[in-house]
Parts: sequence; C-alpha cells; structure tokens
Amino acid sequence: MKAEDRADLHVHTTASDGTMTPDRVVRIARHIGLAAVGIADHDTDAGIAEALRTGDCLGIEVIPALEINTDVDNREIHVLGYMVWPVPARLSGILEKMREVRRGRLDEMVRRLNALGVNITAARVREIAGGSVIGRPHVARAMVEAGCVRSIEEAFEIYLDIGRPCYVERYKISPEDAVRELAMAGGIPVLAHPASAGRDDLIPGLVKAGLMGIEVYHPDHDRGDEQRYLRIAEREGLLVTGGSDSHGEDERGPTIGRITVPYATVLEMKEIKARMEYPGGLPDKIDSGATKPRGGSGGAAETHD
Repeated sequence: MKAEDRADLHVHTTASDGTMTPDRVVRIARHIGLAAVGIADHDTDAGIAEALRTGDCLGIEVIPALEINTDVDNREIHVLGYMVWPVPARLSGILEKMREVRRGRLDEMVRRLNALGVNITAARVREIAGGSVIGRPHVARAMVEAGCVRSIEEAFEIYLDIGRPCYVERYKISPEDAVRELAMAGGIPVLAHPASAGRDDLIPGLVKAGLMGIEVYHPDHDRGDEQRYLRIAEREGLLVTGGSDSHGEDERGPTIGRITVPYATVLEMKEIKARMEYPGGLPDKIDSGATKPRGGSGGAAETHD
C-alpha cells in the first residue's frame, strides 16, 4: 500500500444515521478503489466489528472511529475519535448514556411534532432506525415518508434544527470533555468539519484538552475554508484529515469516496497511536501502525468533488 493511495476517513452506517450497512459501506469503498475507509458512526461503535470482518475478507483497511456530538452555546461541535478499538468501559458507558437520552428525546420530538399537526409515530421512527442509534435524520425520514415535508433538509429547516420548535436537547457533553475522554481511551481526537460550527475560537482550548487533528477536507468546506484550516493545523501542530461524511446515497449514487485524503494520513495516525502506546520510544521491532494494513488497490476517488 502506497502513501499516495486514497482513504475516506469519515463514513456513517446503519449503526447510526447512515442508510448503508457496514458491510455494504466497505464493499463500495473497495469497489471504488479506496485503500482505507473510516467507520465513524455517531455515539456508537456498533458498526465497527462487521466492517472489520468485511475489510479482512476483501483486503481493504477499516479504520475504527467514533463521532461524538457536543454542544456549545447552541452550536453543534462534532469530535471524531480514531483508532479507539475496542472501546474501553469508561467511554462505552458515556456512549450508552448518550444513546439512552436519545431514546427519550425521540418521544418528546414526536410529541411536539404531533402537536403541530405532523402525524408520525415514534414506533415508525424506530422501525426506520432499525435498532441503530436514533437521531433526527431518522425522524426527518419518517416525516418525508408521511408526506409532511418534501425533504430531509426541509424537515430540519422548519422543525428539527437547533432553535426550531421540535428540537430537543441532547445529552450535554462539552467538546473539551469529548476530546479528553477520547484521548484517555487511547484514541486520536479530531475536530470534525469545523466550518459547520463556526467556532474557530474554541480550537486553542481543544488543543490544550488533547485535540490531535482537524478535518480540513469535508463537503461543507470550500477552498477558503480548507486553506484556513490548513494554516490552523500547521500553527497548532495538528494532523490534517478529511472524508466524505457519507450517510449513504444521493441522486448520483453512493457518496463514499467523494472526498478523500492520501493514505499517508493513515500512516501518520498509526505513528501517533504508536507513540501513545510507547511514550518512551518505539521498540526496535514493531509495526508503526496500531492496526496492520489489509491491502487494497490504489484509490481512484478524487480529493474533492
């Protein structure tokens, strides 16, 4: 596997709010020629084991990850944690608490929607979620299915976004705490799609808390954003990552691989992970990675869509 091969390090599955199973995600990643794919579901590691099994069979490397949703001043800040596998008990307990609150949150969102004449049921939302972590996208899909809105985007804009009438707060965890917990768990904390939050002022504090990387390449970032975050990454000594943030398909097909980074980024992650595990210096004979590459062909996907 060559450093110039490509990796999509931010993909969701049916374990959270994606529409494709972990198995299918990995198969598509292999089909389009990626060398590695990062499985990064919201507040859960439930899809990682299946993805790893498929990756082993097909010869494509799967990078275990999590995406933790946090809030600051009514802004969503998402923190990715790479190479946290298996998830230790302390972090697993926090994730379970977040999922538990999500379940109660669903009932309140549906109650508010019903009061506004949007006729969906919590039972149908759970069916759509299929046992995965329940989030607002599942509610939005139920609304589209029932003909209450024309699109998921409209559901959020009118009802479900922060500040809209049917938004219900999540389990509160600060981005600094998410970074600390991921670092304590042996992971590599990375600030996800920072332009979406618009809180660059938080980055120095997150670095002090243990932030190790920043997602520079993302569908929500234009070239100006990329240049800004490249400068911040250089200034703060942060790993530069990126990915499609794929949740499935759109009118053009699967969105996996539309934004990628060089496989060299995965090698950098492995070096960071190895230094965390061997702070006194690496043994003479050790693979520099936390997980060994599983093969894979060169990446055919473009860096930007």
